[in-house]
Amino acid sequence: MRGVVMYKAGDVRVEDRDVPKIIEPTDAVVRLTATCICGSDLWPYRGVEPADHTAMGHEYAGVVEEAGSDVKSVKVGDFVVGSFVISDNTCEICRSGYQSGCVHREFVAQTVGTQAEKARIPHADGTLVATPGQPDPELIPSLLAASDVLGTGWYGAVAAGAGPGKTVAVVGDGAVGLMAILAAQQLGAERIIAMSRHPERQELAKFYGATDIVEERGDEGVAKIKELTGGLGAHSVVEAVGTQESTMQAINSTRPGGHLGFVGVNYDVTIQGIELFFAGIHVEGGPAPVRRFLPDLIQLIWDRKIDPGKVFDLTLPLDEAAEGYKAMDERRATKVLLTL
Repeated sequence: MRGVVMYKAGDVRVEDRDVPKIIEPTDAVVRLTATCICGSDLWPYRGVEPADHTAMGHEYAGVVEEAGSDVKSVKVGDFVVGSFVISDNTCEICRSGYQSGCVHREFVAQTVGTQAEKARIPHADGTLVATPGQPDPELIPSLLAASDVLGTGWYGAVAAGAGPGKTVAVVGDGAVGLMAILAAQQLGAERIIAMSRHPERQELAKFYGATDIVEERGDEGVAKIKELTGGLGAHSVVEAVGTQESTMQAINSTRPGGHLGFVGVNYDVTIQGIELFFAGIHVEGGPAPVRRFLPDLIQLIWDRKIDPGKVFDLTLPLDEAAEGYKAMDERRATKVLLTL
């Protein structure tokens, strides 16, 4: 089968890979209908993470082609969406709603690689969720988004305590930040402030529910948030970038007693303990437990109540994946959909 392989930083190729097979009775093999490039895939592309002939991809949706003998919740022919983290969904951690910390956790990006025609998904019962039927083609981008960016943005908003009567600020206007805006709107937030300086992303932020746009960054961005919130800061802040500046901007934009949800992959971020101490805020984040939210998100998409698929602003065939990586790296695309 054809699949994306990153030979080293900046060197992405599409080549023949072994066709996945059932190994464990809890496995399923999924014939992928669509896949995509994630902002986190840019870390190895830029050399921040190692890459050495690495099979790429961790977002996926498609049709179950084979199922192991122990798989009960999905069957051959089902259209499924899966989390970017493999989980059994039965251990104590999973039952508490944090499937991304499952005792059998595997990261799809490290063990599977779903920028390909097919993928073997371990712990299929705990990782995959079937849609109510075969989706209309126009729903597939949105269902694919649920595999990571929608679920991650949703977790960011939940971790930040977004809800009725709350002012929510979202730091980051990439795909996850935009999905956090969508989530905050769905959760009933009264006011949603998008921190963005890119006009096309600002328009999408408004489509998803942003009521205010703040273009300033760093200390100036914090000052603007304070100005918009009577000097107090936002009740709920989602950090969706992962840099030093964005992290401190998020912490300092959160009012005392407020909630910060961090879902940006935060390499090389250092927080002075005294700054966090005197911030006096609630902090929750990390790899999103997407599996917790998948059934509800799939239903919202199925009922056409949300349209996260609009976050894909460039569509390319799988064989042109290298161009997709380049477009995202150069910020010519927010998120790239790869067709199969």
